[in-house]
Amino acid sequence: MPEPVLHHESTGDDSAPVLLLGCSLGTAVAMWEPQVAPLAEHLRVVRYDHRGHGASPVPCGPYELADLGRDVLALMDRLGIERASLGGVSLGGMVAMWLGANAPDRVERLVLCCTSAHMAPASAWAERAAAVREAGTTEVVADAVVERWLTPAFAQEHPETQAWLRAMLLATDAEGYAASCGAIERMDLRDALPSIAAPTLVVSAADDQAAPPEHQRALADAIPSARLETIGPAAHIGTVERADEVTALIVDHLR
Repeated sequence: MPEPVLHHESTGDDSAPVLLLGCSLGTAVAMWEPQVAPLAEHLRVVRYDHRGHGASPVPCGPYELADLGRDVLALMDRLGIERASLGGVSLGGMVAMWLGANAPDRVERLVLCCTSAHMAPASAWAERAAAVREAGTTEVVADAVVERWLTPAFAQEHPETQAWLRAMLLATDAEGYAASCGAIERMDLRDALPSIAAPTLVVSAADDQAAPPEHQRALADAIPSARLETIGPAAHIGTVERADEVTALIVDHLR
């Protein structure tokens, strides 16, 4: 079966080096909005929605992480991009790691934000997927999920930002979300990390409960060319909560 045609948005000079950015589980390309303009001063920024998310198609599951990775390779082929830097938050970072390990000739550099190579226990992801399928909507998990995306202080000071992120989650197709939970449930990239040759920036959020800082430390320890930077205060969507700081780290890494 051919890979779905991923929705994407491209910003910046078409002749500039390319940075592809993937989103976290339950969000869409808009989550990278704080970074787009400053990054596009230096790069061609291509944001994409994973299958089952945003404006991308929702093929029948199950999904595996390799499926999401091959979707990105197909997108690169359609856009005529032979080689690019790849970045992502959470699920987007998992896809970027898969590509770094399995398609090294297509990867220039990696930016891995608030992500992990292995998200145990598997039962938690199976239970979340089952709850969403039974309800037919992501609303059944929205309160618990969004609560971990931002620190309480930031959410209180910026209720519009929390509402914006929650709206993205609620707009995510239930089956697409559940099938993506399945991909995370079965993911284990730990043995592949030492094979990643691309220079890698790992960004850890000090207050992340969804993918705690020890997960990013494990990435930085296992990927030979990785460096770890910690931002804070920030929770799981640290790219939004500490947007300027994350942007500066990305620009510095990709120069």
